[in-house]
Amino acid sequence: MSKALETVPVATTPQITHPEIQKKPLSWSNIALGAAIQTFEVSTLGQPFEVVKTHMAANRADSIATSLKKTYARGGISGFYQGLIPWAWIEASTKGGVLLFTSSEIDYRARVAGFSSSWSGLFGGVAGGVAQAYTTMGFCTFMKTVEVTRHKAAGASVSTWRIAYDVFQREGIRGLNRGVSAVALRQMTNWGSRFGISRVTESIFRGKDTNRKLTNMERLASSAIGGALACWNQPLEVIRVEMQSQTKVADRPENLNLFSTARYIYQKNGLMGFYRGVTPRVGLSVYLTVCMVFGGDSIKAYFNEKPKQSGVSTHA
Repeated sequence: MSKALETVPVATTPQITHPEIQKKPLSWSNIALGAAIQTFEVSTLGQPFEVVKTHMAANRADSIATSLKKTYARGGISGFYQGLIPWAWIEASTKGGVLLFTSSEIDYRARVAGFSSSWSGLFGGVAGGVAQAYTTMGFCTFMKTVEVTRHKAAGASVSTWRIAYDVFQREGIRGLNRGVSAVALRQMTNWGSRFGISRVTESIFRGKDTNRKLTNMERLASSAIGGALACWNQPLEVIRVEMQSQTKVADRPENLNLFSTARYIYQKNGLMGFYRGVTPRVGLSVYLTVCMVFGGDSIKAYFNEKPKQSGVSTHA
């Protein structure tokens, strides 16, 4: 009887412990490094890609060859660097920090809410892109487009600061941020797509071993694929350029908005008009990826190895 009353062990289901979701730490040194690399990128091949892309979006009948010839005619080699100083430098040195801060926070919140890594990356990219547009990129992209599309008479030189001041006097802050709604849509779809596609590509490379560290080539390929495929939103870029363009056209409506600009482009150039300049934009995206992935990793590795080498020499 006593044996019957003995406690019988009950089978229990083992509890599955999920790793605690941690927010990715933000490093000021990484933000500074990103700003330096992006400034280097835009000061080398980045701005020429940007200028040709903007020219083709504003002058949609011009081919790449014609765009190169016309850009060179506006100032030789320096013509390919219109808008670099100070606007492209301001944008390059600030947009990375804005993106990192915003996307990191939203990415973390999304993962805590139960979303996958790919969806969290997409949400983080969307939020980061919008933040970029409404902080520094709005007026910077406007002034870069003004420099590329405004008429420049031979022998006449009007400083970019004077033009910005005149716009501010006439139209205030709204004038300097003309087309910012298109910039915001472009950035949110661009970074949302880039982050999301890059993470899906990384998952494909990892296969079943989800914790495997990717090689440099795999990381580069993932980022390049994400950047190139994110250019599907080129229609938003063409609309943005048209809204900010200083090109004088007789039948161009005044006070353009997103919808009236899209209607105007379609009437003038058809569906293909929305994809003018997509080739140099893909080139720009891939070049930026190479700079950020290879350049960033190489510089970080150099500074990480330096203390180790100095430590060895000290104890030798």
